[in-house]
Amino acid sequence: MEEVNGELRLNIGDSKWRDIHKDEDHPRGTKDIIHQASLINSLSCWEMDSLTAFCDTLLPCITTLPPETTSQPNHDHLFTFYTNSASMAGTPLHLGGFMSERLKHPALILLRLALWVLSTKIGALILCGRLSMSTHFPYLQSFSEVCIMKREKILLSWSSSYFYLLRMLFYAIKSLALFIFFTQVNEKNDNLSWKALGYCGPDPDFVTQIQKPLNPGGRGEEKEEEDEVIGPLFRGLVDPTVPKQILAHTLKRSGFSVSIENPPKASPNNKSSKLTIHCDAVIVGSGSGGGVAAGILAMAGYKVIVLEKGNYYARKSLSLLEGPTMDQMYQGSGFVATKDLSVAILAASTVGGGATINWSASIKTPQHVLKEWCSCYELELFQSQLYKEAMQVVCDRMGVQSGICNENLNNAVLRRGCLELGYPVNDIPRNSPPDHYCGWCCLGCKDGQKKGTTETWLIDMVNSGNGVILPGCEVKKIMHERKKQRNRSTATGVSFEFVNGKEKEVYFVQSKVTIVAGGAFGTPILLKRSGLKNENIGKHLHLHPVVMSWGYFPNAKNSSAWPEEYKKSYEGGIMTAMSTVVGEFSRSGYGAVIQTPALHPGLFSAVMPWVSGADMKERMSRFSRTAHLFALARDKGSGAVTSFSSVGYNMDESDEENLKRGLEKTLRILAAAGAEEIGTHHFTGKKLNVKRASEHEFERFVKEECARGIKGLSTPLCSAHQMGSCRMGMDPKTSVVNQSGETWEVEGLFLADSSVFPTALGVNPMVTIQSIAYCTAQSVIEVLRRKKSYSEF
Repeated sequence: MEEVNGELRLNIGDSKWRDIHKDEDHPRGTKDIIHQASLINSLSCWEMDSLTAFCDTLLPCITTLPPETTSQPNHDHLFTFYTNSASMAGTPLHLGGFMSERLKHPALILLRLALWVLSTKIGALILCGRLSMSTHFPYLQSFSEVCIMKREKILLSWSSSYFYLLRMLFYAIKSLALFIFFTQVNEKNDNLSWKALGYCGPDPDFVTQIQKPLNPGGRGEEKEEEDEVIGPLFRGLVDPTVPKQILAHTLKRSGFSVSIENPPKASPNNKSSKLTIHCDAVIVGSGSGGGVAAGILAMAGYKVIVLEKGNYYARKSLSLLEGPTMDQMYQGSGFVATKDLSVAILAASTVGGGATINWSASIKTPQHVLKEWCSCYELELFQSQLYKEAMQVVCDRMGVQSGICNENLNNAVLRRGCLELGYPVNDIPRNSPPDHYCGWCCLGCKDGQKKGTTETWLIDMVNSGNGVILPGCEVKKIMHERKKQRNRSTATGVSFEFVNGKEKEVYFVQSKVTIVAGGAFGTPILLKRSGLKNENIGKHLHLHPVVMSWGYFPNAKNSSAWPEEYKKSYEGGIMTAMSTVVGEFSRSGYGAVIQTPALHPGLFSAVMPWVSGADMKERMSRFSRTAHLFALARDKGSGAVTSFSSVGYNMDESDEENLKRGLEKTLRILAAAGAEEIGTHHFTGKKLNVKRASEHEFERFVKEECARGIKGLSTPLCSAHQMGSCRMGMDPKTSVVNQSGETWEVEGLFLADSSVFPTALGVNPMVTIQSIAYCTAQSVIEVLRRKKSYSEF
C-alpha cells in the first residue's frame, strides 16, 4: 500500500496480457511474483470506519480455538488463521479499492450510502435498531462503536430482514469481504489462511514462467523456446496500442489492407487520423462462437479480424491465483449480478471467452431440446444433417472424450452417492484427456490439454495466415447503412475502442460481413448501442440458476478409508459425473441436472452461509474436505439485459420447485456417500451430523431444508451460463435472428453465440454454441461467395 496524491493506493493482483518480465536473480524465471494493478481507495474515512467494523465482524480475531484443533498437524496455521481478523490482514483497504475501481453494480451507491449512514449515531440507530444503543450516556453509538457480539446479531438480523435493501447490504458486503480476504496475496503469492484451509494456492505442478516483454505485433521473430512460454496463439495477436504506421505495417504483412486518413498537415500517427482495417469478416468476440466462426472462415480463405474486449493470457503466463485471475479473465472481476443481487453471474472476458475458463464439460445438445426447437419453434436446422455434422466436427476438433483415470473428491462423492441410492449417474464428455487431473481450469489451462478455442479454432485461424486477433478492444458500434431500394440496412463493419496509455482511441474495421459473438450479455448491448430496434433484443434471457449443498468428509485415521486422504475439494477434473435423476429428460425436458462445481477459497467463502465469525472460520478450516454438489435448472423463467450492470431476472415457480427437488437429491447423495456433516447455503446455516442423526432426524432435516424459499437472497443463486437474449426464430416479431444466424433487421450482420438459443438448454452449452456457430459460418461463407473477392475490395 502506498499514498498517491493524498489517497491510499492498493496493490491487488492484476496483469495485462504482456506485463511479464524476468528477474536476473532467478535464472529459471521462477521468482514468486504477482503482476500488480494499483487501485485507489476513494471511500471516505467514515465509510471505511463502517466497512472495517463490518469486515471484522465477519472475520474477527478469535483467541480461543476449537478444542479439536489442538491435535491437528496444522495447529500452528490454524492459530494464525483464527487470531487474525480481516483488518489485521488489510482486507478492508483492499475491499475499499475494489469497490472504488472495480465494482460497477448499480447497488454500489446504496452500499456506500449505507456505510456512511452507519458511521453516524442516528444512522446506526435507524439501520441497526436498539442493538446499536449503549447503556451509558449518550447511549447512541455508530456501528463501529458497537461491541462485536452485538454487531454479529445486527448482521444476522440483516441477513433475514423484512427490508430487502438490508438483505442486499449484508449479502453484498459479506460476499465481497470474504472473497477478498481468502484471495488476497502477499509478495510471495501466499495468503495467511491457506495452510489452515489445506489449500496449496496455485497448482504446485505449475510454475509461472517469466520472461522479457515481447512484441505481439512481430511475426516470425520469436524464438522457438519463447513460443512455448507465450503460447501458440501469439503469432496471431496484434497489439493495437502501437503507433498507427507500425500497426498498419503489421496488418499489411498479414495480408490486410489498411488505410489511414490524415487531416490536413497532420502526421500519420496523429491521434486525429482515422485508421480503417479492411477485411472479409470482422468477428466480435473470440469465445466458443467467435472462435469457431473465425477458424472456419479463415480456413476457407477469407480474411478475418477478431476483436476481443479481454486480454490474452498464454499458458505459461497464467498465475492460477483465484483473485488476480478473476480480475483479469472474468467480466466485472467476477462480480456481476442481477440488479437485485438475486443471482451471482460468472462470465468470461478474455481471449477464448468462456472456453478458456470453463469446466471442460462438452455435452452435445440433448435430443429432447433439438426436438423442441425444431417442432415448437419450427427451426428445422436442429434436426438437419448439417447440425449433426456440426456437433461431431466440433467434438472431434476439441478431442471430446469421457474417460476418467482418477476422479476428484466432488465427483467421486456424486458418483458413489448415486450408485448407493440407485440414481442414474453418467460420465460427462470433456475436451480434456482422461488423466487431466486439474482443478484450476476455471483459472485458465496451464498446459493446453483443455481444448478451448485458444488451443483449437483460433490456432487454425492463425495457422491459415488469414486472421489476426486484436485483444483489449471493445467494439462500440456496428456500422450499417441503408441502400436504395432495400428494405433493410446492410452491415459495413464496426468501430472499436481501446485504451492507449491514459487515453482511449477509436479505430474502424470495414468488412463485407459482421459476426457478433459477445455472449448473451455483450451481444444485445452492442446491438442496442448500434441502433437496432428489434424489441426482442436483450429479452428472453435465461441463466441456468444453480443452488448448492455441501458435505464434510474428514480425513479418516484408516489409510484405506474412502474418500482417500489425498483428495481435496479443489483438485482434479472439475466435472466428470452428472446425474439426471430430476432432469425430466424423457418428459417435459424442464428439470434439473446434478453436477459438481469448481470452488477455490474465495468463491467457497462467498457462497457459504455466515452465522458468526467463529462458525465461518470453522467452516473454512474444513474447506479442503468439504465436497459440493449443485442442481442446475433448465429455467422457464427469463430476464432482460440492458447493460452489464443492469440485468433483470424473474425465476418461474416451476424453476424454484425443480431446484428444491434437485437440492433434496444432493443432500441424500452426500449422506449416502458417507458425509459426516451436510448442509445447504441457506442463510440460516443449518447443518446436520449425519453420523449421529437418526433416520427420522435426517428425513426431517432434508424436508425442512428443501422446503425453504430460494428467492429473495435467502439462498445464493449462481449462474455460469447465460443464453437466449437474441433468440433465433422464424418470425422477426418473436426473434432477433433467422436460422442462418442473420439478424432480421440488418443484412450481413450475423450472431454466433449463446444469445441465439431459442430457450434455455439445460446442460453445459459449449458444444451447442460451437455447433450453432459452425452452421452460421457455413451461411456466412455462402454470403461471401456471392460477393466480390477480397482482392477486389
